Amino acid sequence: MENPHRRQRSPGIKLLFAVLVAAALAVPLFMTYALVWDRQDQSNTARSAITQGWGGAQTVTGPVAIVPYAVNLTETEVVDGKRVEKVRRVVRDLYLSPQRQEVETTLDPERRSKSIYESVIYRARLSGTARFALPQEDLKRLNIAPGSLMLDKAELHFGVSDPRGMQSASRITAGGKTLDPRPGGGLRSTGNSGFFAPLAWDGAAPLTVEWAYDLRGSEHISLIPRGGDTRWHVKSAWPHPSFSGSFLPSQSKIGGDGFTAEFEIPDLALGQGLVATIDNAEPPAPGGMDAYAMRAAERGSSLVASVAMVEPVDLYSRIDRSVKYGFLIIGFTFLAFLMFDIVAGASVSGPEYLLTGAGLVLFFVLLLAFSEVIGFAAAYAAASVAIIGLVTAYSAAVLKSWGRAKVIGALLVGLYALLFVLLNLEAWSLLIGSILLFLALAGVMYATRNVDWQGLGRSGDEA
Repeated sequence: MENPHRRQRSPGIKLLFAVLVAAALAVPLFMTYALVWDRQDQSNTARSAITQGWGGAQTVTGPVAIVPYAVNLTETEVVDGKRVEKVRRVVRDLYLSPQRQEVETTLDPERRSKSIYESVIYRARLSGTARFALPQEDLKRLNIAPGSLMLDKAELHFGVSDPRGMQSASRITAGGKTLDPRPGGGLRSTGNSGFFAPLAWDGAAPLTVEWAYDLRGSEHISLIPRGGDTRWHVKSAWPHPSFSGSFLPSQSKIGGDGFTAEFEIPDLALGQGLVATIDNAEPPAPGGMDAYAMRAAERGSSLVASVAMVEPVDLYSRIDRSVKYGFLIIGFTFLAFLMFDIVAGASVSGPEYLLTGAGLVLFFVLLLAFSEVIGFAAAYAAASVAIIGLVTAYSAAVLKSWGRAKVIGALLVGLYALLFVLLNLEAWSLLIGSILLFLALAGVMYATRNVDWQGLGRSGDEA
């Protein structure tokens, strides 16, 4: 005769079933992860649209004096079976960097929006002084005779990576004389874009150049130093700067009203001389300023100093990190359900595990949706309150007790509070997470120390 009492699953089977349901929830969790990347890509597209007619991230350099010089080349040709030497006169360019230059940059930031996305743009006022001199020893080393220099055809070149941001207020004076800026004729390090001005200089005495121009750009501005000694002073009302590239500022001050930074770059740090017969400075690598700095020494190209105006909270990176903790929240909640099932005798079925896990995954979708509208902190509070209330109320029905549901609610409050702390303390997240896992494991070991994981459930008569 069949036993009227249904046999209960063993604790081991219950554990296995909970693990399988948690593994199945990996699919919607990874879909949420992909959704975050898709929204971030849309954000980048919107930011590109904002800066399309304004100006992108700017890289500037200069001034560099380019002086043509004549050189005689002897060529040997065979004419009628006889070797004949011919002398051909060729004009080449000499690139002369300043002995010392000082650059002042003032950044006026502004937020621009498109739909729900924002981008930071700026107006920059750049000015500086540079001192040029003809180093006779370097000319001798390069076998260039001073008399071969065509100083009457010399030019001053300035590099600007995105000339769309150039404004009309440009001024250049050399030796007290005003020069006429002209478009084009940049330098290789900025993709041969920029502007230049004809220069009248006899080369007998050092030449002092003063210059200033306005520039529009977005996100960051970088300087490629050229010369014996470069000093770059940057100031802005933006309170969240980021310094990167090959050089960090020797002095900086950051406050709620903005920042100031002072870069001091000697010629020994550049690995380039003041005089060269080719412009060997390459543009930044596609990998960004940091990648460019790492490879520059190998290529023999110029290095950069970069200042970025970043957002204080990188929205999508924080949501991306929070999704990675999704398994932690799901695991602890399922573990609590499992303990009530095994130790306290409350029966939790597979669909109930699945619905609870779906609610926990929905938290990250709500967080993403609300963050784009009301900000991360407010969105986190709204999404966590909604999910904690939903799961707690559902747990009261599943566990047949509001007292047990309150335990689940308190657990979720602690987990979401801890997750918020982990997202704000990135450097300590591994330590805090590992301690939490240790405490959880110790609690589970203690609560299940007397459980017979291999034994089959007993019938009511046997009990």
